[in-house]
Amino acid sequence: MNESELTLLVRRMTWEADGVLSVELVHPDGKPLPAWSPGAHLDLHTGGHIRQYSLCGDPRDATAYRIGVLNEASSRGGSRHVHTKLRPGQTVTASEPRNHFALEDAPGYLFVAGGIGVTPLLAMAREAARRGADWRMVYGGRNRGSMAFTDELGSLDGGLTVVPQDEHGHIDLVSALDGLPEGALVYCCGPEPLLAAVEALCPPDRLRVERFAAPVVEQAGDDSAFEVECRTSGLTLSVGAGTSILRAAEDAGLSVSSSCQEGICGSCETRVLDGTPDHRDFLLSEAEHAANASMMICVSRCASGRLVLDL
Repeated sequence: MNESELTLLVRRMTWEADGVLSVELVHPDGKPLPAWSPGAHLDLHTGGHIRQYSLCGDPRDATAYRIGVLNEASSRGGSRHVHTKLRPGQTVTASEPRNHFALEDAPGYLFVAGGIGVTPLLAMAREAARRGADWRMVYGGRNRGSMAFTDELGSLDGGLTVVPQDEHGHIDLVSALDGLPEGALVYCCGPEPLLAAVEALCPPDRLRVERFAAPVVEQAGDDSAFEVECRTSGLTLSVGAGTSILRAAEDAGLSVSSSCQEGICGSCETRVLDGTPDHRDFLLSEAEHAANASMMICVSRCASGRLVLDL
């Protein structure tokens, strides 16, 4: 276990909706946990897998983390293990929280949630209410029984619209986005069709999204081989056309944090010291891509023939 990982005790598991369990994690010795902010997630090592789960508790409570886990029919093993094997009293390994979906300061917010995508938005709505900001949430799901945390959201000082698909169909995004106040930001988390629909309607500078999986896109960048100087370790890697920087680093014996290998979780984010990356992740903003301060080495490549990285 590396120094950024935590051993946590499962204190409580609660049914929040059909197929959705919340899991409360605490330090085995009752010590305070590393701080986090709304939008953060952690990596949970469970059932031989590493999966990312958004924190949906209260950041002011340093004694516990809370995540919401959907028992997905298409689970590759992570969520199924949580639902069928994980129990209170057991310990798990988790990363410290990290946040690429932070709640920025704004005069108002529209939160658009689809299914289990409500988890990071719950913490954001709670924070927006605490700040006294104008906010509303449109929350879609298969049916009312499948929609977690509706009572918590409804108790907050804001506006919640629940849209069960079996009663009302899909969220009317045109109406939801209509009349968005000047300077307000839109935060969206949910399945890819929802994110794509919101992206088609909302100006990019006002939209923040978090994805469950990488969308299928046709990459236009150069896939030819390039060199990476690993400044910290003193190694120089040759990254072939059919491999990634991450794989080349691992093959050279370097220990690199990674999880999704799709450019959506941020665990392999690496500082760029020189050169120009060909960014292919779905996590960093356009401004962060332009700054070239870091890159996701699981998917991104090189646009300058050579890179110098903090590896």
